[in-house]
Amino acid sequence: MELMNQIVEEDDQDSVTIAKDNDGVPDAMSEDDEVESSYSFDFFAKNDLIKVHESSYEYSIVRTGFFSGIEENSSKKIKILAIHKTFNSSFSAKVKAKNFQILAKAVARKCCGDANIKYAWYSASKDEICEILKHGFSWYIKTAENQYCYRTSIYLFAAKFSSDSVLGSKVDETGVRHLLLCRVILGKQELVTGNCNDWFHPSSPEFDSGVDDLSAPRKYIIWSTYMNSHILPCYIISFGAPYEVCIA
Repeated sequence: MELMNQIVEEDDQDSVTIAKDNDGVPDAMSEDDEVESSYSFDFFAKNDLIKVHESSYEYSIVRTGFFSGIEENSSKKIKILAIHKTFNSSFSAKVKAKNFQILAKAVARKCCGDANIKYAWYSASKDEICEILKHGFSWYIKTAENQYCYRTSIYLFAAKFSSDSVLGSKVDETGVRHLLLCRVILGKQELVTGNCNDWFHPSSPEFDSGVDDLSAPRKYIIWSTYMNSHILPCYIISFGAPYEVCIA
C-alpha cells in the first residue's frame, strides 16, 4: 500500500508493524478523555475534510506512522483525538489534486522517472490549517510580535521525524494541537545550510527542493514559489499532549 510505504517505510525502508489492537501502541492520557468527548471538529467538516474511522486500516497506518517517529516516553503522554483526511469534493480541491498529479509527472520526466514524492509533517495552528485548506499556503506569516512578514519558504519534517513537528505544533483555545500530513514533490534536492530567508527559489533550475542533509534528510524546504504546487495536504492529526512534550 502506497500510504504505508511512504509513512512507515520512509527513506531507508525501515518497517514498522501495524498494530491490530491497542497492545503495543501508546495509550492516551486519561485526562484527555473529557477533551476527546466534548471537542467539536465542525471546523474541519466545513473545510472539505472527513473523519477517518478509528477501526479502519487507514487510521492504523497514519497513527502508527505518527508514533513511530516519537520516543516511547513521550508517545505514552500523547493522545490522538481524531484523524481527518481531505475529501477533495469541491471544484478547487479537485483542481489542486489534479494539478499535483500533472506536476508530479512533469517532475518525474525531468528527474529520470522519479518525482521523489514523500509524506511530510507540517506544524501549524488550527486557524492556519483551515486557511491552508481554503486558500492554500499564505505568502505571509505572523511573527511572535503579532506582525506579518513575507514567507520565502516552507519547512516540513520527514515522515519518520514526527517528533520535530510535535515540537513546532501550536495549541488551540481548547488545548488541542493539530498537524498536517502532506504529500510533497521533492524532485531533485539541494543541500541548504544556515539562514535561507533570502532565498525565494532553488539556486538552479535543476533543483526542486532543499534539505538539511542529502543522505538522511530530517527537514524538507519548499520554496515559496512552489509551496502551493508541490505540497498537497492529505491528513490532519488532532492530539492532546502535555506542555513538556511539546518543547525542545
